[in-house]
Amino acid sequence: MRKFLQRVLSGPVIRLANKYSSRPDKRRVHDALTALYEKILEDPGHRGLVIDFHQSSKMIVFSDQHKGSRNFRDDFLLAEKNYLAALQYYNEHEFTYCNLGDSEELWENTVEGILKHNKHTFHAESMFLKRNAFIKVFGNHDLYWDNDPLASLNLYRAYGQRVKVYEGVIIRMEIKGRKLDVFLTHGHQGDLQSDGNWFSKWFVSMVWGPLQAFLRINPNTPAYDNKLKSEHNQIMYDWTAMQQNLVLITGHTHQPVFNSLTHLERMYIRLQEARRDGKMEQAREIEAQMSAGKISGDASPRLDYSKNTYFNTGCGCFDDGDITGIELDSGMIRLVEWKTIEGQSKRVVLEESPLEALLDSTVVPTIAGEN
Repeated sequence: MRKFLQRVLSGPVIRLANKYSSRPDKRRVHDALTALYEKILEDPGHRGLVIDFHQSSKMIVFSDQHKGSRNFRDDFLLAEKNYLAALQYYNEHEFTYCNLGDSEELWENTVEGILKHNKHTFHAESMFLKRNAFIKVFGNHDLYWDNDPLASLNLYRAYGQRVKVYEGVIIRMEIKGRKLDVFLTHGHQGDLQSDGNWFSKWFVSMVWGPLQAFLRINPNTPAYDNKLKSEHNQIMYDWTAMQQNLVLITGHTHQPVFNSLTHLERMYIRLQEARRDGKMEQAREIEAQMSAGKISGDASPRLDYSKNTYFNTGCGCFDDGDITGIELDSGMIRLVEWKTIEGQSKRVVLEESPLEALLDSTVVPTIAGEN
């Protein structure tokens, strides 16, 4: 019976959940991003941090783990292994870790349930805290960390020390004599049905959560991406295109974006080029990646972007256990994926380019292999 209901109800239920979890409004989003960016610059340390970033600096940005209580509504369940492997790697290599929001799924779960069932992940994150290299940003699904009187106490219970949670971070760097700001925030600001909307929270908690648990489905798969997510990414890009020497990194949509194009769009470009040049083996390899990975977005590439100003981490709870994130490392920016290959968690670089290319009008990214 459950399998039958999965086939019949999964599509409609996920479309309904998307409808009540995201409705981006361009003006509201742009106003919210501008206000937050200016607020952080005016009063660093309150709503957000301002960090000087050097050529030797290293940072990993993950978002949207949606840690739950290890039941069938827990999207993070299959991704925990890859997440823990990634954190061990980045801690050993002395990266700063910026957790960009929706780390905990507090619309569907209680704080007690999350604290009880995620001790290993909180411990792994606390290793960065011990080096003073952990930054926690809240999103719409873990807004609790920002507005509940008991949040600081429960954060102490999770990490064993005090943790301040921010709404955003500004990384300031100088590249070839030019200054560049990298603005990091979850990306829900201005979204009418994500930015503190009580009805969306009620719907996810009381309707979507129980249905998800019963049907045993994870919506974080390319098959269920909808145009709302691409529209939200477009709105984010439009805001960055109006700024000077500024790059935006967000999460929220669960769609990996690199240099203002979704990863799927870049793969379509490469597929077209391979077919055009008669490289059929390469084309087949790209087709296999597109059908097996979590490269999501519109079905055809948009080539009208003129600035490399918008990036999205993707998410930390894809339905096959893979996770994606953004690295800033020694003068490079990378879209990376951690996935299980032959039983082992492996780091795969999907896209990369020099940070200095963010100051240029165009860039042709390269694909690197496993590391």
